[in-house]
Amino acid sequence: MIIEMFNGWYFFWLLLSAGGILGLYFGLRRAKPRVQYWVLFSLLTLGLLLHFLKVYIPPYSLDEVCKLRNIWFVNICGANIALFPFFYLSKSKHLKDYMFYIGVISGFIALLYPIEPIEKADQLAETLDIIRFYYHHWMLLAVPLLMVLLGQHKLSYKRIFSAPVGLLLLMLFIMLNQIFQSELGYISLRNNDFYHINYKNTSYIWGPDENNAIGTFLSWFCPSFFKTVPAGQYAGTTKYWPWFWMICPVFILVTPLAFGLSMIFDRHAFCEDVKLLFARVRLLFSPKRTRE
Repeated sequence: MIIEMFNGWYFFWLLLSAGGILGLYFGLRRAKPRVQYWVLFSLLTLGLLLHFLKVYIPPYSLDEVCKLRNIWFVNICGANIALFPFFYLSKSKHLKDYMFYIGVISGFIALLYPIEPIEKADQLAETLDIIRFYYHHWMLLAVPLLMVLLGQHKLSYKRIFSAPVGLLLLMLFIMLNQIFQSELGYISLRNNDFYHINYKNTSYIWGPDENNAIGTFLSWFCPSFFKTVPAGQYAGTTKYWPWFWMICPVFILVTPLAFGLSMIFDRHAFCEDVKLLFARVRLLFSPKRTRE
């Protein structure tokens, strides 16, 4: 099984992912809410279990250092795999909105552009890990989407900031993971290179990777202030502030995406609120009210 952009296997996994979502939707839409709830939770639990079991398959099983390093949750999708089961069990509407927006966006992008399988050194020997990759990212997309489609959770456009705020908090979680990995010896101890953007820089926490199109694109939305050392002997030197540099790009890019998704499911409430707002504005500036 060789994964390349737009080859047969690429479209096979896309069609299988879409078919899995449709099959679950039609299979569960008439089921009792309790059954729906536990089926979706089981999918998330299986994803978390697979994250730990991956150490028994190549390439992780062949490299003890790689095994210990990658068992941590050190990227956006990996961290979501760890947290989504707990978010799903919670009663928080903000957490479940975050699950939907970030899960759908990140899962969809990963399936559409499966960079990890494409870049594998030996795809034939790592077939099981490719399958794991597709299940994990399908799960991140499918469970939040089905959660909303099946009525387990109702979105609100008023909570779209759950997406950028939640994503930034998740990045702090990833950042702490990397620091703990270093302090506990799972990756090289901190040295002059630890904070370099090309050193264990998952999810662009430390800055945009050099010669990376996505990182370069994100940097366009970052204020220059967060790209330089502000004081001291290195003042003015180009150096991205860890995590802080992502604040503007995340809000600028994620918020409209979340709003667009919310309009699919909460358009009626938005339209009603807009009508009410215009009615109040007209009342405020009506001639009768002015004379009074």
